[in-house]
Amino acid sequence: MKNFALIGAAGYIAPRHLKAIKDTDNQLIAALDKFDSVGVMDSYFPKADFFVEFERFDRHIEKLKRAGTHLDYVSICTPNYLHDSHIRMALRRGADAICEKPLVLNPWNLDALMDIEKESSQKINTILQLRLHPSIVALKNKVDAEGKKGKYEVDLTYITSRGNWYDVSWKGDESKSGGIATNIGVHFYDMLSWIFGDVQENIVHLKEKDKSAGYLEFKNARVRWFLSINENDLPKQIREKGQRTFRSITIDNQELEFSSGFTDLHTKSYQEILKGNGFGLKDSEESIKIVHQIRNMTISKIGEKHLFI
Repeated sequence: MKNFALIGAAGYIAPRHLKAIKDTDNQLIAALDKFDSVGVMDSYFPKADFFVEFERFDRHIEKLKRAGTHLDYVSICTPNYLHDSHIRMALRRGADAICEKPLVLNPWNLDALMDIEKESSQKINTILQLRLHPSIVALKNKVDAEGKKGKYEVDLTYITSRGNWYDVSWKGDESKSGGIATNIGVHFYDMLSWIFGDVQENIVHLKEKDKSAGYLEFKNARVRWFLSINENDLPKQIREKGQRTFRSITIDNQELEFSSGFTDLHTKSYQEILKGNGFGLKDSEESIKIVHQIRNMTISKIGEKHLFI
């Protein structure tokens, strides 16, 4: 049984991490969040110590260490711009880090973390759960086996409606979240680069507060992408069903079915991390570069556009 601490216990994604820790038969000994609406912990680890101040949380971890309780992992579910700092804290305390994506907002932050990881002899893991999704794994195996000479034609559409709260939260602040492409798109860019190889061209056609679109050319694929949190962008048939999310990936005009199979991907991620097979800094590098470029690019009129713009 390994000892875990969790930072960001009140966040949207925290319950998946709590479940993963419990499902892998491990123990949460401490949790932190500046918000105290963390009743969800009762369903998983009611005896875990909880703190709303980082300083007291950090002191508690130090006291446990001096009393002989070793902290093995720190799970990080905090806003994107805080990941870097919280990863460093985990390593200073002699623990491995398990951090939600994106690990960092800028490529040069990865370089610094690589140095710190080497100095500490600890491991930085990230959650890239799409790489464990059965449909995505099958697609990668298919692409690898086919060895297609030409490039695959890919259209990616992801619309996940968000209410007025979004703009008020840290997610609506580009300096904290990285913007739409980072906040809801980074796992798709990771998936695409994992399957189709390194990026050869990156063009942005649309960049607004609630939506973004562009063209990416990978070694083995040409991708037109569209991301949005605006419910008005949902296809009519989706709105009529009362659904608020639309996810579609077509490859050479064939729809990739991956609407199900997401339930236990965090648990699968933890299982692999505990076996020493977690995704690390190098695995995150390509997607971090992609979203950083998108965030800092000017709008272009060239390149193939997605049908939604």
